[in-house]
Amino acid sequence: MIPVTGYKDQRVGVLGLGRSGLATAQALQAGGAIPVCWDDNEAARNNASGFEIADLTRDKNWEGITTLIVSPGIPHLFPAPHPVVNLAWQKGVVVDNDISLFFQSFAQPEWSMFDHQPKIVCITGSNGKSTTAALVAHILQSANRPVQLGGNFGTGALGLDPMIDNEVVILELSSYQLELARILSPDIAVFLNLSPDHLDRHAGFGGYFAAKARLFTTTAPDRAVIGMDQPEGCYLENRLCQSGTPVIQIANRKLTGDGWHVFTRKGFLAEWRKGRQLASVDLREIQGLPGSHNRQNACAAYAVCRSLGLAPKVIEAGLQSYEGLRHRCQKIADINGVSFVNDSKATNADSVGKSLMAFENILWIAGGQKKAGGIEELAPLFDRVTKAYLIGEAAGDFSETLGATPHEICKTLEAAVRAAKRDAQKGDTVLLAPACASFDQFDSFEARGTVFEELVFKG
Repeated sequence: MIPVTGYKDQRVGVLGLGRSGLATAQALQAGGAIPVCWDDNEAARNNASGFEIADLTRDKNWEGITTLIVSPGIPHLFPAPHPVVNLAWQKGVVVDNDISLFFQSFAQPEWSMFDHQPKIVCITGSNGKSTTAALVAHILQSANRPVQLGGNFGTGALGLDPMIDNEVVILELSSYQLELARILSPDIAVFLNLSPDHLDRHAGFGGYFAAKARLFTTTAPDRAVIGMDQPEGCYLENRLCQSGTPVIQIANRKLTGDGWHVFTRKGFLAEWRKGRQLASVDLREIQGLPGSHNRQNACAAYAVCRSLGLAPKVIEAGLQSYEGLRHRCQKIADINGVSFVNDSKATNADSVGKSLMAFENILWIAGGQKKAGGIEELAPLFDRVTKAYLIGEAAGDFSETLGATPHEICKTLEAAVRAAKRDAQKGDTVLLAPACASFDQFDSFEARGTVFEELVFKG
């Protein structure tokens, strides 16, 4: 773990005792602080043995607390502040999170003896963060570069091991993690894209973008990799260039100018710098990166690895050997000519749209706990769907939106997979891309994807 510095002998409140909260409490304790922990859920409190547990909704338990560390899933402002956060404000207690503690604490005295300083790469955006982070890690590992992967994906930031000579730490960061952190100082920061998500948490699309943008505006990174296919990316790129931060532009279209560009056209990735092409990579046959959205992820990963000093041919070899990330547009089987694809992570319409564009003759399994906006924006892609199989709380609403598009209300994932197998013909793709959260029937999108995989292979 990364011991938290700067709080020795101080009482520090920890609100939320899930994965990141427990890692935070352990890292605070390792750095000499006294964590005072609370979670509204009794079972979570019972899992925090070895720490002081105190109900922080009660005024009497705040004696001596100097700082409150809030887990990312707990709202601190919208749609309404948690009562414990309100109490912290009233008492003048600093409110922060684990990502900020990581940046405050990750550098260690022994770094002065290293030949090459460790680097921190932070990746954000609405879709593709996990794939891009995993792809960067895979390329670096293929090149025998030490690497750790954490943040919103994998190990919590403070649960990572202390860094070694020449190591790269890759943090996938969500808007929840970015909006509250007081300290953000990555070496390389990546912005992929933006689509409506978590809007209640951020009081609208503008608040959501503002949370993402903090990765670039709190402290300017040494280098930024910016997706240029949307206005928000163009805004960030312009702001960073005006402040003197070097930027690599990425896009799913040809980019022009004298800057550093990595883009894709017709399935090929191209690197241009100062008006000259430096490298080209054929992405078309890479099984682990299907669809145009994964080409953006490949551009971002390539740009990060070039920034870290890897040669184009080394990066190309890593891209070619990448097998994909579980639950993210992952082809799991080909049975009697029918492909089965697990994209359980596709929890909003934008990410589902990318999946629908990646395949043909689609038997689409969708539904779950509905998000704002539903699937209305996907209507232009309904002609790619041979039939839809609808599950969960959103099934009725999705049925109305689909209209004349063939569909069947199945309610459960088991029934949907059974019906899709019944209807599937050679050349079809059975695609789980829910466009919904999982929490009406599953604990997580991972659990939903795992059940889908089991049902696919079930006789």
